Formats: sequence, C-alpha cells, structure tokens
Amino acid sequence: MTKLEERWQITREALGKDKLSVIMPVYNLAGEIAENLDKTAALFEQHGVNVQLVPVDDGSSDGTREVLEKFAYRHLYRWKFVTITPVALEKNGGKGAALRAGFEQTTGKYVMLLDGDLDIKPKQTPFFFEQMVRKNADVVIGSKRHKRSVVQYPWHRRLVSWVYFTLVRIFIGLPITDTQTGMKLFKREVLGEALERMLVKNYAFDLELLAIAHSRGAVITEAPVVIKFGNKFGALKPSTVRTMAIDSLAIFYRLRLLKYYANVEVPPPLKAPPKISVVIACPGNSRMLGQCLAALEAQTYTNWEAIILPDEIFFPETGSAKVRIVPTGKIRPAEKRNIGIKEATGEVVAFIDDDAYPDVHWLEYAVKYFGDRRIGAVGGPGVTPPDDPFLAKQGGRIYANPLVSGNFRYRYVAGGIRRDVDDYPSCNLLVRTGLLKSLGGYRTSFWPGEDTLLCKDIVDSGYRIVYDPWVIVFHHRREIFGAHLRQLCRYAFHRGYFCKRFPSNSLRASYFIPSAFTLYVAFMAVICFMHMFTGSAGADMGVIGAMLAPLAFYFALVLATSFSLDIKAWLLCAAGVFLTHVAYGIYFLCGLMATRAPCEFIGQDKAK
Repeated sequence: MTKLEERWQITREALGKDKLSVIMPVYNLAGEIAENLDKTAALFEQHGVNVQLVPVDDGSSDGTREVLEKFAYRHLYRWKFVTITPVALEKNGGKGAALRAGFEQTTGKYVMLLDGDLDIKPKQTPFFFEQMVRKNADVVIGSKRHKRSVVQYPWHRRLVSWVYFTLVRIFIGLPITDTQTGMKLFKREVLGEALERMLVKNYAFDLELLAIAHSRGAVITEAPVVIKFGNKFGALKPSTVRTMAIDSLAIFYRLRLLKYYANVEVPPPLKAPPKISVVIACPGNSRMLGQCLAALEAQTYTNWEAIILPDEIFFPETGSAKVRIVPTGKIRPAEKRNIGIKEATGEVVAFIDDDAYPDVHWLEYAVKYFGDRRIGAVGGPGVTPPDDPFLAKQGGRIYANPLVSGNFRYRYVAGGIRRDVDDYPSCNLLVRTGLLKSLGGYRTSFWPGEDTLLCKDIVDSGYRIVYDPWVIVFHHRREIFGAHLRQLCRYAFHRGYFCKRFPSNSLRASYFIPSAFTLYVAFMAVICFMHMFTGSAGADMGVIGAMLAPLAFYFALVLATSFSLDIKAWLLCAAGVFLTHVAYGIYFLCGLMATRAPCEFIGQDKAK
C-alpha cells in the first residue's frame, strides 16, 4: 500500500459508516461547474469515500443554477458512494450566506469547504484527514505556507497575502499561517457553532469563522495544498481590499475588545418550524408591493402566509394561495396592522412596509430566535435598495451617516452585532402572535410612533427584542430633499413628544443633540448678523472666530463622513446631513413643547 493509499484508508476509517459533506460555493461558473463536479465525484467514488457534494449557487446570472440542477438529475443513480445536493440562492448574498445555506443541507459527520472553481483540487482531501486524525484536530485548513505546499502564485497575491497574514497574527492571534485558502475541513459540530455566531458575509468570512472556532477552544491545524493560480489577478480590487480591511478590524474589535463571540447567545433549536403571518399595511396595489410579494415568494423559509391590508380590494399579480387580501377602508397603519393580527393564523407575525422587500433569508434567519421563550420580537436592518433612484439613494446615505443616526445606525446598514433593543420600526419586525394579542396589538392613538409604543409594551411585559444584522429588508427611501425632510420632521416631532410622555424607550441624550446644534447655529447667526451691522472691533472678530470653530469642525466631519467619489453625491449628502440636523432639531423641540401630538396624515409619505 502506497503512502497515498494509506491516507485514503485513514479517511475512510475516520468516516466509518458516516459521510463527508463537501460544500462548494459557486458563482457564475456555468461553463465549468459540471466538469468540476464530475471530477470531484469520480475521485471520491474511486477511493470508496462516502461523500455528499453540496454545490451552492450564490445567485449566479449565467445559468449556473440550471446546470447544477440538470447535473444532479442526470447523475442521480450514477455513483455508489456519492450523492449530489444542489442548493440555489435567488440573490448573491456573499460567501457567508452561501455556506450557511449549504450547511443547512449537509448531513455528514465532517464538513469540507471547497471552492467550486477547484483552484485547490479535492485529491488533497486525504492529507487533511491525516492531520485531523494524527493531531486530534477539530479544524484543518489548507495553508500556502505549509512546508510541503506547492504554490504557483503571482507576486502581487503573495505580497497581499503576507501583509494580511502578518496583521492577522498580530491582532487576531490565530495559531496558523493562512486563513484564505479555499479548502477547509471541520468537525460538524464545530462548524455549526461557528456559523451560528457569524456576522461577516463576504471576504473576511474565513477569518471570522476561524477566529470564532479558536475562541471557543477548537484545535486548528494545517495541511499542505497544491495551488496553480496562474496569472489571474483574482478579486483584489481596491474596493475588495478596503472591505476586507474594515471587516477584519471589526472582527478584532468584536473578538478582543467587545468579547462578542464568547458572550453571544445562540437560541435553542425550534421544536417545529412555526408558521409566520406576514402583515403588510398599504393604501393599495403598487409596483413596490409587487416587488415585496415577489421577494416573499423567493423566501428560503416556506411556512408563511401574507395578509395584505389595502383600503379597497384588489387582485395581486402573484396569484399565490399564500396571499390574502383583507380590505380595511381608509384607516391608519396601526389600525390596519391590528386587523392583520386578528386575521393571522401563524404563531409569529412579521411586519413589513409595502415600500420594502425582504432578503431571501429574511424569515429563515429571524425565526430561529423564537426557540427562546424569553424573546418576544426580532428585528433587523432596513437597508437602501440598490435599484433606488439617485436622489433616494442619497436619502439612504443620509440616514446611514454616523452623524445622523449615531448609535442607531444599525437600523439602516447591514452589519454590526446582535443586540437587545427596546425600540424598533415596524418596517422589519417579527413578534409572537400570542404576545401581540395579549397586548391588544398596536396603540392607535399615535402615528407615527406606534411601533415605539408597541416595543415599549413588549419590553414592559418582560420580553426581549433582539436585533440580528442578517435579518435584512430593503427599504425604499424618500428622495431628497422635500420628501425626506417631511418624513424626518414627523419622526422628530413625535420623538420629542414621546421623550416626556413615554421616557422609558424615548428619553435618550442623543435625541437632544440636533436641537442643541440648531440652537447653536441660530445663536451664531444672530451674533454674526449683529456684528455685520454694529461694526465691532477686531478683538470681537477673534472671539467670534473662536465661537465659530466648532461649526467649522462640524462641517469638516460632515464632509468626511459623506465622502463619495461622485462629487454630486458627496455634496448632496453633506447638505442633506446639515439640513437633517436642523430640521430634526427644530421639530424635536416643537414636539418637546407640545401639549398633544397630531396623528392625522399630512402630505405625501411614500417613496417613489
């Protein structure tokens, strides 16, 4: 028996009567994926290794999905030791989403991650199992720096890899020499625990995966690889490097400073997948509502119904038996949602606006939290859709600006960490149906602000509201400046009013900052105006200059945080940030001083 045959024997013995699941993320590989799968399957069949191949199409646009489905169907009974379980995602969600979706379909005792382009050949599998067995490891990764690796790598890739590896060793402290090589072997339970805690979706996914496993005590070792990269440059665009750098720093922050991975909770498994009733309050049919319903039909979680609550009856284009139309007449959104709660047959009600649409994993990622009886509601970010008009995108950039949203920026930007919240908007909120009915649903005395009061009632009842950055909806924005500022002023007025009326989840120091800034700007305007007409001495100019210094610093921050290579977008966003602060500050003060809050619908409040 040769040395290589001994390693294959070690592989078979490690598996025993179980199997190896191989997750292969693929994107736009229609021309080569069938051949790659055929080669991979033939290899494992030749050596008698029980394998489940799980190719995951990450929303390809070149027909990869169809190629995978045809391949699996044609070769259904071809092999004795190999099975094919193709997985297709409707939209490109990044490597993290693809591996999560693939892992859900795996059944093996061991799980291997293998890039679908086969830059690293699956024939190196027995080297991984040899290291797994001999070192009693939980994770084995391929390393380009292993002394037995054979690597043909262009110089620019070597340089970037060396710099990145050096930073990883310094800041993350992983006891390995590589993180990015596209072949890794895990014990199933170790990978499952790590995936439950993942936050990164794209290029730094591998680093976070290994950092979590190591922080939870997993033994990680390395195996040699053979890589013939050729002269292709790969994905090393400036934007890629920037994104990876930011994500890597975020991993360091969460791992070393926040201790997030050690403390994050993982809810217990659900006894059975609950039915979810998606409630959508709307005035009538619209293009955006159609987009929302189409996105619901594409959900990876299938046990749901949708209850549409328009003013008058209409017939949606979807024609799905899961969608019910319940006309309500012209009433406020809170009243419509309360009707939806009464009509709901699911154990969970998912609220989404008619001018928003969910990510394909929306329900799948949210529903798992309801295995914990202490959790009453789940929310996630409402990010600006990529297809929004230019001026609407600037409205989204304004909301996402850290000077505007501050500690609440997580509402508008995907990413960040899981956390408990006590106030979350109804554009992306899932709540236990029983809890909603016990509370009597939404309070109908206020609009907007009814979702703030619902969250207050949930928390006051002893339940938790959890935010998860992967529970994403895409929320169309108002175009700047008119529609954006009209919406903002209503929110500001009610927040000011709620600060004194419902302080438990509305009295926050950060809400007062725009008003303080607005008063400062008004005061400086008066001082400068008086100076212009009184002709004060030069000494006074020095005093005024010192008083204006904070304003100059403010505008520098606005320009820095609004930066874009598109000059028009940069200037519009910067102007929008300033106007947002002033408008919010004025209307917050109005609400703070008001004796009652108007609830009537005033003006246009729909994204176009």
